Amino acid sequence: MPDLKTNPNLKDIQNYVIELERERGFTENTVLQNSLMLGEEIGELFKAIRKTEKMRTDSNSNIHNVEEEMADILIYLCSLANRYQIDLEKAFRDKEEINKKRFWTKEDK
Repeated sequence: MPDLKTNPNLKDIQNYVIELERERGFTENTVLQNSLMLGEEIGELFKAIRKTEKMRTDSNSNIHNVEEEMADILIYLCSLANRYQIDLEKAFRDKEEINKKRFWTKEDK
């Protein structure tokens, strides 16, 4: 099992995902497969949020908690970033520089 630092940065998490994919045999997954899995995890997050917010859910569904689903999403997001050689921290910082220059308005409902 790969080790993850106690206080990892995003790059550490991306590197950890590389190792866990090797160990668990997921290195052959395609970008499309991982994209679809990410989508499924997002759906599971939505179900977990519905459950947390006391909204109706299918009683036959195996619904996990919000934390677990967010962690799964992070794993698949890192996996996709790794396959495209994207440094997520740099991408985040670069995008925030663009966002800082945007005007954000609140539309009346």
